Amino acid sequence: MGDLRLMKGNEVIAEAAIRCGCDGYFGYPITPQSEIMETLMARRPWEETGMVVLQAESEGASINMIYGGASSGKKVMTSSSSPGISLMSEGLSYLAGAELPCLIVNVQRGGPGLGTIQPSQSDYFQATKGGGHGDFQLIVLAPASVQEMNDFVDLGFELAFKYRNPAMILADGVIGQTMEKVELSDYKPRWTEQQIEEMHGSWAANGKKANRNQHIVTSLELVSERQEKFNQKLQAKYRKMEEEEVRYEMIQCDDAEYVIVAFGLSARISQKSVDILREKGIKVGLLRPITLFPFPTKIISELANRGVKGFLSVEMNAGQMVQDVRLAVNGKTKVEYFGRMGGMITNPGEVADVVESKLIGK
Repeated sequence: MGDLRLMKGNEVIAEAAIRCGCDGYFGYPITPQSEIMETLMARRPWEETGMVVLQAESEGASINMIYGGASSGKKVMTSSSSPGISLMSEGLSYLAGAELPCLIVNVQRGGPGLGTIQPSQSDYFQATKGGGHGDFQLIVLAPASVQEMNDFVDLGFELAFKYRNPAMILADGVIGQTMEKVELSDYKPRWTEQQIEEMHGSWAANGKKANRNQHIVTSLELVSERQEKFNQKLQAKYRKMEEEEVRYEMIQCDDAEYVIVAFGLSARISQKSVDILREKGIKVGLLRPITLFPFPTKIISELANRGVKGFLSVEMNAGQMVQDVRLAVNGKTKVEYFGRMGGMITNPGEVADVVESKLIGK
């Protein structure tokens, strides 16, 4: 066994960042994710690995610091919660437009507006439908446990650099605040300047080298024809993600007549709902999207083609992911939604009752 700890989800994000060789964290405090930066400050990684940790003067400042660090080929990250991510949205579009890899963590709270500090999943649209202006996508990972909060930091950076694209961990207040057993990742050394040059020298702006073209990092292109070609390149990249990077978990779906689709905390709750319904002899399964973009459209479509009688999308919002489930099912069978809003959390019994009432008609 590795390094086992009992830790809070937010604390694990910070520890995982240090251990995966992150070069810099730039953020701003907002509940319910402030422990990420607080843990980093307490851990003092600049003394251990040289990692920079800085509280910026605002969310806008922090995302632009990310832009600068990512431009030089460094592993950089930020974290915030719902309204703070909104303030970063311009910078997220710039990062995608400049094809810069980085990691953003959103520990969601209830909205709209300042809303509540209680947990929510109401930023699904914001995360998966771009998150800012222009035609772009973020890679979005949805953890359902403290262990996945650890694992997805390294995975997020891996995918971000593989595709030169911002990646987001979309958690919620419960996952961020929950304490669970976690096996921490082994330490990875930070990349040296030579390694960055070898791996990312074709694009990173880390100083003009002999016999190398000048690198200018920008998302600006004033010639429409060239901007269209660039957009086509981005869309091709997103299609490749959809072919190669879809991740999901299926629980008791082999013989399921009804399937619950849920991510994050809602999936953990729904897993117990499956057990409740199975005890009643109702064949229900759970499909948990791990990547919200790229979304597991094909497997949901396959389940619908196989003869699943109905899908229930369980979310802590007004019904957002349900639209992607409906698109995947494409009218082959019924798709219903159930959720709580404003920081309220459902329970397994409620979800089980809704399956019976909306899908089965009892």
